[in-house]
Amino acid sequence: MQLQDILFSQGFGTRRICSGLVQQGLVVVGNDSVPCTDPAATFEENGLEFRVRGEVWQYHAVAYLMLNKPAGFECSQKPSTYPSVYTLLPGPLRTRGGGAAAGVQAVGRLDQDTTGLLLMSDDGKFIHRMTSPRHHVPKVYEAQVKHPLDDRQLKRLLDGVVLDDDPHPVRAQACSAVNEHHLRMTLTEGKYHQVKRMVAAVGNRVESLHRSEIGNLALTPELPEGRWRWLSPSEVAALTQKVAKP
Repeated sequence: MQLQDILFSQGFGTRRICSGLVQQGLVVVGNDSVPCTDPAATFEENGLEFRVRGEVWQYHAVAYLMLNKPAGFECSQKPSTYPSVYTLLPGPLRTRGGGAAAGVQAVGRLDQDTTGLLLMSDDGKFIHRMTSPRHHVPKVYEAQVKHPLDDRQLKRLLDGVVLDDDPHPVRAQACSAVNEHHLRMTLTEGKYHQVKRMVAAVGNRVESLHRSEIGNLALTPELPEGRWRWLSPSEVAALTQKVAKP
């Protein structure tokens, strides 16, 4: 692939801008010590590493990311009150691919006050696979609740509660009291404010909410709030493995 096309696919601007970056000597490819100044120079893109204005990038044909979302950010390209979670990403990730659907998209949403694991991708099939209720991808939430938890509340969450917009009960796939104010709950659906509404339905209230796991992927302490990283191929493969219906 030509270098200008590689840069374009990775979100560094229009082909004209990418060509200009190369011609200005702002792109160094691989282990070379001098910039490549030929926009039409060809490279094997798989596994390619390059530097643009001194910043190291790796070529990714498709983007799969995890972000440790902090509170106070909306999962929207056009936020209403709080800043967009996309502002936590570097520019190329927000524009890669070009066109109306440029850049990575959040895989589902977290409320502005909810923290934790947020996946992002520009792979439409992957996004659908992870968000469609029929695939039953489990998501684990850590909720700090106002009132002490008891066995009755946990049983009702497991048996199912009725929310005001759906006559059919919604159930936790699993839930447990880590301590009397810390509820760990696993859901396979993604209804609006589902954890908060389910907890309210059993007579308690969520004070803070954090998503710690999606499928086989857990958020680790090595990724600070507000930071992102690429998913490894093995992590993507683990996420897309078929999950048995509970």
